Order: sequence, then C-alpha cells, then structure tokens
Amino acid sequence: MPIHPTAIVHPDAQLAEDVEVQAFSIVDEKVSIGPGTVVGPHCVITGDTRIGANNRFFSNAQIGIVPQDLKHVPGAFGKTIIGDGNTFRETVTVSSGTVYADDEKAKVTSIGDNCLFMACSHVAHDCKVGSRVIMANHVALAGHVAVHDGAILGGLSGVHQFAVVGTMAYVGAMSRITKDVPPYMIVEGHDPKCYGPNRVGLERNGFDKEAIARIKAMFRLLCRSGLNTTQALSRIEAEIADSEERRTLLAFVRNSARGVTL
Repeated sequence: MPIHPTAIVHPDAQLAEDVEVQAFSIVDEKVSIGPGTVVGPHCVITGDTRIGANNRFFSNAQIGIVPQDLKHVPGAFGKTIIGDGNTFRETVTVSSGTVYADDEKAKVTSIGDNCLFMACSHVAHDCKVGSRVIMANHVALAGHVAVHDGAILGGLSGVHQFAVVGTMAYVGAMSRITKDVPPYMIVEGHDPKCYGPNRVGLERNGFDKEAIARIKAMFRLLCRSGLNTTQALSRIEAEIADSEERRTLLAFVRNSARGVTL
C-alpha cells in the first residue's frame, strides 16, 4: 500500500491494498477507501466515510468533514458515501451528513459515480449528488440539495438549501438557484430563468431528434404558453407522446417542494 511516510493513516482505517496516500494527508479511523483510489497531498478524509473504487482526490480536498450545521452533535462522526470513478480537484470540500441529538434523524451526504468536482467547489451536509454530475469551479451547494444524474453546474453558481437540480439540466455560470431546476433544461441568471432544452447535453447523452423535439415542446407549453403550471401539465399529458422524458418532467414538476424555475 503506497502511503507516503509523512501521511497519517489511522490503523483502524480500511484501505484497499493499492490505495495511494500522498504527502501530509490524513485518513481518519472510520474511513473506508476502495481500490485504485489516489489521495493527493494535504488532503483530509474524516468522519464515517465510505469511498468506492478509482476515485482521485487532488491537493487539499477535505472530505467527510464536520458539517457547517449548528444542529450537528459535537464530536459525532457524520456519514458520507462516495461511489466510483469520481474526481475531486484542488480544495474541494464535502461535508458529512448531520448527526442530530436524536440518532433516528441522522442524515447522509452521498455522491454517485463518475462525477467531476472542479477546484474549490463545495458539497454541503446532507446533499444527494447523482452520477456523471459536473460542478465547475467555486460552485456551492447548500445543505440538503439534490443534484440528479448528468446535471452540469457552471462556475460560481450557488444552490439554495433543499433545492433540486434535475437530470441533465445545465445551470449557467454565476446563477443563483433558489427554486428547483427542471430536468433537461438550461437555467441561468440572477434571478434565474429557464431558456430551453440543454440540446448539447442531451445529444451527448444519446437523446435522438424525436426525444429532443418532445422536450422542446414541453418547454414551450410549460414556460412560453402563458398557461399556469397545472394547465401546462395537462396540455403536456394530452399533446406529448408518452416517453421516459415526459414522465420524468411531469413527476419532477409535480413533486417539487420549492417550485420550479420557469
């Protein structure tokens, strides 16, 4: 196991044999790290943290750290679960889930597979980040945010606590996201607005012309028709052919707790 002599790895930490821990990094006692993972210099991996295979942590990444949540029990180990194939660039911070005085309310911060977290981005306590998500430099997720698979968040964007970013959505740089971002769409601005389908992202994810046309038609009904949301959803059900993207969009809007950015 290639561990630099200046690194501090707790004897109770569980590391696969080929995990590399570079100079001056710290891996605490309740951490588990899967094979093929590289922990760069000056990193801290702490808390009750489970990390899968083939992840890469660049210098000064701070993973599973105590949440910035005043309800967190002092000294408790919050939970963080990270999948496979993720890249955490310089100075990325991922807070653990919050541990409340009532253990039954304990939360988890989770990240899926094959995500890219660019330099100085932040995943706060109790967030749920899916797979193939890209967060550009200095993106900040507040607590309890959900980011669904394939979403991309542009640099310096901020997402309000409890907001949801839908699958394959694109959030433009320096946006202030206070409501949910609908799946498949481009949202940007301050205050943010929905500008239409994320065509480039959809094409890269294998959506054909017919699927993109359906998404564009749903966008027009939802955002440009002058109908209220209930009326627009009824028109979508009546006029757009049944498909996975139609079901996804309808369910997302109907389940939104904060309201949807239109």
